[in-house]
Amino acid sequence: MFITANFDSGNIEVINAESEDAIELQIRRDNQSDFYQWFHFKLYGEIGTEHVMHITNASTSAYPDGWKDYSAVASYDRETWFRVPCEYDGKTFTIRHTLEQESVYFAYFAPYSYERHQDLIHWAQQSSLVEHVLLGQTLDGRDMNLLVIGEPDDSKQKIWVTARQHPGESMAEWFVEGMLGRLLDDADGAARKLLQNNVFYVVPNMNPDGSVRGHLRTNAVGTNLNREWAAPSLEKSPEVYYVLNAMQETGVDLYLDIHGDENLPYNFVAGCEGVPCYDERHERLATQFKETLLAITPEFQVEQGYEVDAKGEANLTVASNAVAERFDCLSFTLEMPFKDNANLPDEDFGWSANRSAQLGADVLSAVYAVANNLRD
Repeated sequence: MFITANFDSGNIEVINAESEDAIELQIRRDNQSDFYQWFHFKLYGEIGTEHVMHITNASTSAYPDGWKDYSAVASYDRETWFRVPCEYDGKTFTIRHTLEQESVYFAYFAPYSYERHQDLIHWAQQSSLVEHVLLGQTLDGRDMNLLVIGEPDDSKQKIWVTARQHPGESMAEWFVEGMLGRLLDDADGAARKLLQNNVFYVVPNMNPDGSVRGHLRTNAVGTNLNREWAAPSLEKSPEVYYVLNAMQETGVDLYLDIHGDENLPYNFVAGCEGVPCYDERHERLATQFKETLLAITPEFQVEQGYEVDAKGEANLTVASNAVAERFDCLSFTLEMPFKDNANLPDEDFGWSANRSAQLGADVLSAVYAVANNLRD
């Protein structure tokens, strides 16, 4: 038996692997940070043998409640990720799996690799509707990619979408893949109509360094990018610095920041009710956006989510709040679960890459519903 995490987004440390039924593991912390929860590793073993893996530092992770009612994902081909039996006793998170082939991958959620990220960028670049912009480079020297979709024009509205500020939230880039697939589909009437009067600015991965390093929440130097939007710096948060500068050049009429939530087993949005500029226009647009999404997919709901900030009490270092206030625009953080959608559970796959991509496509209908009224 052998366990390794020496690959893109890999994260695990082996404490004891002398026996298949008592493997002791722990998750490595993000570099220069105390955050950890993401894991991704590969196990070689004997076919037909049950392997019992104990993550011994689960209770001191970033979101210990996230282990409750959660099941890890596994894959033999790195394409299909299925849920495996797991349990959490309040201290240790245990994964059980009987090998069907010689090796298997386990992860906190279906990974979205850096190679797939580059494939996505260059697939989109083939479209005549897309301009691929290099905004700059990260602290590890990786590209910050922006896709400009539609013909820029001062008269058109600017719709910005960013994903994966927190790199372990890989469902966010699956969401973007689904959204781009629909937006670039010539046969989709809603997409074609949207691009007549709007330009989309899409950053599929805000945190490529953290993604490759196997981080949960931070970039190469331990910075939580979603707390940097008041005053980003090239030293700590060049990813936000470059994107915010680009937003300043184009303006923003609608902003969606895509995330995943460790604890809540639901899809939901967090609005910008707490920013000083929030008014009846924002409220009307937010209601229309949510009602449209409720009407077209049972994957979305509004009963469960984060506590709403009182006006003037929003944290303006958070992306959706900072952008809403700076540009006086409709702005949401969209959250998806690591667990499953409790309102529409799938025992075999839980919330998955495919469902994330479908939600990305569906959200374009909600964007379509509000697009003509963003500046009324």
